[in-house]
Amino acid sequence: MLSFLLWCLLLVICWPIAILALILYPLVWLLLLPFRIVGIAVGGVLELIWALFAFPSRVLRRI
Repeated sequence: MLSFLLWCLLLVICWPIAILALILYPLVWLLLLPFRIVGIAVGGVLELIWALFAFPSRVLRRI
């Protein structure tokens, strides 16, 4: 909602930049999508590595 209100304010102040932002936003989103996917994958791998290192301490804690 806030981003929409900011866009409306930009439309009132300088409408060519607002229209350009409206056109470029989906293209930038598509360009950044692979980086988001890589970030999710790297986060998953780091969680897996942390779980592997934390597993022995969890086993020893139960004993």
